[in-house]
Amino acid sequence: MPLDISFLPMRVLIDGHDTDGNLVLADHQLAAVIVRLDGTHHNPEHKGLWRLEAGFGKCSTRDAPLFKTPDEAGAWVDQILTRKAA
Repeated sequence: MPLDISFLPMRVLIDGHDTDGNLVLADHQLAAVIVRLDGTHHNPEHKGLWRLEAGFGKCSTRDAPLFKTPDEAGAWVDQILTRKAA
């Protein structure tokens, strides 16, 4: 059964760049924080994509992909949290 994934837009204080963020909630619990890449030091191909800034529980990983939209990030959170242990 899929989780209830929702978003809470939130400004994120990261040295004056990448300030557009979202809290990603799974069944009303904080699962992740994502930010939109907008800093000049990012690869131009990645500008406007969303990155996992912080993950909690099973979402705590350094290997998360970049996401085109917050909804894509939410689908990733749902997949991570509902994946059966191997």
